[in-house]
Amino acid sequence: MNAPYDGDRGQGAGGAASPGGPPVPPGAGQDGSVPPDPYLQHAYEDDPYRAQDLAAQDPVGEALYDRAAHPPPPPGTYQEPGPLYQQPPAAPYAPDPRIWAQTPPPEPAGPSRHLPYGDRPATTQFVGVDALVTQASDDRQEPDAFAHLFRDQEGSGKPPVPPQPEPAPAPAPAKGGGGKVSGLLKSSALMAAGTLVSRLTGFVRSLVITAALGAALLGDSFTIAYTLPTMIYILTVGGGLNSVFVPQLVRAMKDDEDGGEAFANRLLTLVMVALGAIVAIAVFAAPTLIHMLSPTIANDVAANSVAVTFARYCLPTIFFMGVHVVMGQILNARGKFGAMMWTPVLNNIVMIITFGLFIWVYGTSAESQMGVDTIPPEGVRLLGIGTLLGLVVQSLAMIPYLRETGFRFRPRFDWKGHGLGKTIKLAKWTVLFVLANQAGVLVVTQLSTAAGAASGHDGTGFLAYSNAQLIWGMPQAIITVSVMAALLPRISRAAHDNDPGAVRDDISQGLRNSAVAIVPVAFAFLALGLPMATLLYASSGTEAARSMGFILMAFALGLIPYSVQYVVLRGFYAYEDTRTPFYNTVIVAAVNAAASALCYVVLPARWAVVGMAFSYGLAYAVGVGVAWRRLRNRLGGDLDGAHIVRTYARLCMAAVPAALVGGAVGFGILELVGTGALGSLAALICGGVLLLGIFFVAAKKMRIEEVNGLVGMVRGRLGR
Repeated sequence: MNAPYDGDRGQGAGGAASPGGPPVPPGAGQDGSVPPDPYLQHAYEDDPYRAQDLAAQDPVGEALYDRAAHPPPPPGTYQEPGPLYQQPPAAPYAPDPRIWAQTPPPEPAGPSRHLPYGDRPATTQFVGVDALVTQASDDRQEPDAFAHLFRDQEGSGKPPVPPQPEPAPAPAPAKGGGGKVSGLLKSSALMAAGTLVSRLTGFVRSLVITAALGAALLGDSFTIAYTLPTMIYILTVGGGLNSVFVPQLVRAMKDDEDGGEAFANRLLTLVMVALGAIVAIAVFAAPTLIHMLSPTIANDVAANSVAVTFARYCLPTIFFMGVHVVMGQILNARGKFGAMMWTPVLNNIVMIITFGLFIWVYGTSAESQMGVDTIPPEGVRLLGIGTLLGLVVQSLAMIPYLRETGFRFRPRFDWKGHGLGKTIKLAKWTVLFVLANQAGVLVVTQLSTAAGAASGHDGTGFLAYSNAQLIWGMPQAIITVSVMAALLPRISRAAHDNDPGAVRDDISQGLRNSAVAIVPVAFAFLALGLPMATLLYASSGTEAARSMGFILMAFALGLIPYSVQYVVLRGFYAYEDTRTPFYNTVIVAAVNAAASALCYVVLPARWAVVGMAFSYGLAYAVGVGVAWRRLRNRLGGDLDGAHIVRTYARLCMAAVPAALVGGAVGFGILELVGTGALGSLAALICGGVLLLGIFFVAAKKMRIEEVNGLVGMVRGRLGR
């Protein structure tokens, strides 16, 4: 093929026939001899198959052999092949372990995921089996097996280009703690620790308040006034701040040139102005608000006077609640999760000191027998100022954390045309969501206060309901809220990237990981609620403490649907869908209010609040069914339901025998020793140890993946 073209045989130059003999090749001498052609020299000596078995030749490999990239040696430089089976020469250098022993890069936690979030997708995309499946039908251009022949002809006469050495592979990234899972666990652990300390100090605060004011009408009056600012805050801006603005802040950080600082300043300024106006209106309308919240207290002159005075001291805390939440959400969007969970500890400490001073001056409620008509004005003033001071300290403590992240607050009133309109529009449905929720709370508050006044027994009113709910909600705040607060920015990014698989996996992970603690604790409340309440609230009297214990037992199992509902709603918020949670909460509030009213009418006054506590969990069980179906449809019909339901069912199967044994032991100890502090402590310790031990043994035997993972993590932390 590479021989020069010599024309048709039998013709001379110019195509004429050469008479009388064979044709004379072009360039031949007078004697007809042809000089050696350097191009043809040794052309047939470089036989690649000389030392190979001819039966093993691969015609396809020969056709695909690229001679342009690997040209033959120049003429005259060919070396005769050496003997077969010659030992190859030794390399001058030892193998480099930095090349052949590199640590492989971290694998993704799931298919089609980018790790970690925040990095450029072009540099952190992992291709696995799912990529091979999804790209199996893509048309690819097959290589031309004879393209090298054309390159041979085109490259003849040109010096061969030596092949470029391949660059050494970049060193693999070191495996550190920057992975998605480790970062989530670290953030969740930090938040859970802060929430745990906050809830523990909140328990102490609740104990001190109950010891100072008792569980009768005076305690209910302060609880109504103390709850009123929280209800107003949540009804106005609290719901939107807690759920809507985190995705908005995350998007502003990703899309805005200044990293979202201007958006955060505008948001904080708007919230401060709105809350200032709300506080002014609420302080003026305090008597009306107290009447709306509890007609029973408003119709009592002495109780109404004390409640209105307490409310006017407490209502300015609305402003500081909102400022604290906005600052905390700015920190959460910047990856700082601890401050928002740790600063409430300062509020609790200030209130504990305040009520401790009250007890030091006036004594406990059991000693002073103080009521709404005998509490001195100085005592009301002391408690009101201390309550307000606690929220002020909690809000101001956020400023150093913000300065550490580089955020500087500068009031900005240019609210129009900068995305706040969309945020407020989204928050509109969240405000309606909270309004529906608080409507149910309002009904329960009115009914529980009336039931407590009608029963004639301590511990059967709104204060007992609130104290039992405070104990019941502690696992939710420590476990579920902490896990989802760390997951919510990541879910928001996945929803923004239109990756429903990532959203589904994160929600499934949040549900299953939180269930490991939520399920056994719910059964522990059912089995040991009585000794738990009699131990914590012994200062309020045996009768009031036992009543709160029965209320806690009625709350117990409702903790499971309550936790599931909280996680599922985060999926809607990640997609900026606040309308669906509103409709779902309307259903929950309606069921709660209707069931509570039925309990108030049907049950005796002493047990009406116990029935209301059970109605609370029942309402959330109904709400979970509605929210689950809607979110599953939103994510394409798959919410990992089989895996989640199987995990919860197996955890309940492990918790049932544990609760039976632990509850039986606890009630037996109470019957033998009594319901005093010593008997309650013994019952709680013995029953609790048995309950947890049996649960973990049963869960380990059932090979529940999440429990085994938790045990392995704890052992790793302990170095075992």
